[in-house]
Amino acid sequence: MVKNKILVLDFGSQYSQLIVRRIREVGVYCELLPYDIDVSKITDFEPRGIILSGGPASVYEDED
Repeated sequence: MVKNKILVLDFGSQYSQLIVRRIREVGVYCELLPYDIDVSKITDFEPRGIILSGGPASVYEDED
């Protein structure tokens, strides 16, 4: 059983694959999953940490 696992939830970022690759390069098990994955799958995975990889919209843009 892998102890240190990181989960990257993909919200549409162009850098999601790069983030996963960099984490794996330092020897940490990492998986990339879509943001709308069922919560039970996340809890079953038992990640040590979760990274939210953002989408194309800026957090600084005003909502209309």
